[in-house]
Amino acid sequence: MTRTETKQRPTTTGTSAGERRPPGETRPAAVRRLRRSLLHLVLAVVAALYLSPLLYMLVTSFKTGEAAGSTDPQWIPSPATLQAYREILGATDSPVVQWLFNSVLAAAAHAALVLVTATPAAYALARMQFRGQGVFFTSIVATLFVPPMVLLIPNFLIVNEFAWVDSLPAVIVPGAASAFGVFFLRQFFLTVPAELEEAAELDGCNRWQIFVKVILPLSKPALTTLGMLSFLANWNDFLWPLYVLLSPESLTLPAGLANFQNANSIHYDLLMAGAVIASVPVLLLYIVAQRWVIEGVSRSGLKG
Repeated sequence: MTRTETKQRPTTTGTSAGERRPPGETRPAAVRRLRRSLLHLVLAVVAALYLSPLLYMLVTSFKTGEAAGSTDPQWIPSPATLQAYREILGATDSPVVQWLFNSVLAAAAHAALVLVTATPAAYALARMQFRGQGVFFTSIVATLFVPPMVLLIPNFLIVNEFAWVDSLPAVIVPGAASAFGVFFLRQFFLTVPAELEEAAELDGCNRWQIFVKVILPLSKPALTTLGMLSFLANWNDFLWPLYVLLSPESLTLPAGLANFQNANSIHYDLLMAGAVIASVPVLLLYIVAQRWVIEGVSRSGLKG
């Protein structure tokens, strides 16, 4: 090969021989990087929009009363103080610590009851064949369309008959038979391969042993998701506790903070401090359980 022929050979870096890239064509890798960068930018903007109220709530809780009520909002408190937390936690007429304890206990107990009642019912509807199975499932799902307000008076009469008024069982037990929990777990159980149960049955396991030793260990994501959703539903419940919890010491945190807000409607630093106290347990719970929540939600929607 002569020196002249060497100079005239085209450069084919990044393309096969004979496939020249047009001069104005953008490389696919560069396009993918650009799209990924734009997607990350959009997600960052959306995340900032969603987080800004929480951040402003947190910032306001560290402001003085004058700065919190100022018409000129500031993102950096100057000076920063813990006075709002000291005042709200030390208030004798508003036992916030007791409200927090009541909310945690009620929400955790309610979530546990939902799992105990919904799990076997959902497994029976997903795996067992019996007469009227479709009717039972349709009836359970149909209760999801009943407005909760319709059940206030019947539930109050039942709670009153059990002498649970002004006690935590009044906010724990009603609603523990969750129609949504049955529907949610049934959808998840339908995604579990039936071959696993058949293999366990060949090994000599009865139906209960299959449920306990095979199904439940595989259902941790769905159970964690349902437990967290039930915890949040009870934690955020506002109207029902106001009906059945009468004394200040028996209130849960949302109902107690509502009364506290009525008494401190212009003290925004105190209100934001109370909101932060109510938000922290839920955020910590989600941070711990988010992996199982995402997996449980995604798998439960695969099959109808």
